[in-house]
Amino acid sequence: MLDQYKVENVLFVDIETVPQYPGFQDLDVDFQQLWEKKSSYFRKEDQTPADVYERAGIYAEFGKIVCISAGIVFSKNGERFFKAKSFAGHDEKLLLTEFGQMLTAFTSEKDRNICGHNVKEFDIPFIARRMIINGVSLPAELDVAGKKPWEVKFIDTLDLWKFGDYKHYTSLALLTKILNIPTPKDDIDGSQVASVYYEENNLERIAVYCEKDVFATAQLFLRFKGEPLIKQENFIRAE
Repeated sequence: MLDQYKVENVLFVDIETVPQYPGFQDLDVDFQQLWEKKSSYFRKEDQTPADVYERAGIYAEFGKIVCISAGIVFSKNGERFFKAKSFAGHDEKLLLTEFGQMLTAFTSEKDRNICGHNVKEFDIPFIARRMIINGVSLPAELDVAGKKPWEVKFIDTLDLWKFGDYKHYTSLALLTKILNIPTPKDDIDGSQVASVYYEENNLERIAVYCEKDVFATAQLFLRFKGEPLIKQENFIRAE
């Protein structure tokens, strides 16, 4: 499986998103009305738009990116290592610009690909939409309009696990568990990112969490390829 890909030619990516504002009351009147309409599709009868505003973070129109983590696999002295770098901050346009520059540099070489878990349905579209909203030029690899399927350089580990079953969803946490892929114990999960951002103002904590998911995705990719996993102590955080 995945014999056509060299893991060293893959950029592993994950993002963390939050609602664009701390609370529903912080939205202007137009956005309050638009969120009321949007949330009507999933709100329960006894819930108000404010009650479900924490879900705004999963929609590019109502959320924003506070961290993009990316990582690569490389070899040294016959041993594999994983190096992760995070683009995190309150200035979304800046982090998107810096990530875009890095992505362009990485994919400028032949046979380079981008990989993530559910990256086709969430991470890549979210990044692209937020780039457009922020006036950031789309890197060529993200500008998929008009491209043929084989020209799109996205590898999605969720798609790989589906084996054509489009109804099936399996979380990264569940996959790493059932495939016996060791992962560090997390002190937060995705549902807590918004509170860590708005209440604790702790971007570093979010970046560490995001990088763990990127590393787990790389390990999952290696397991699909039938290749040895990278030792936990060979995980490196870029300065």
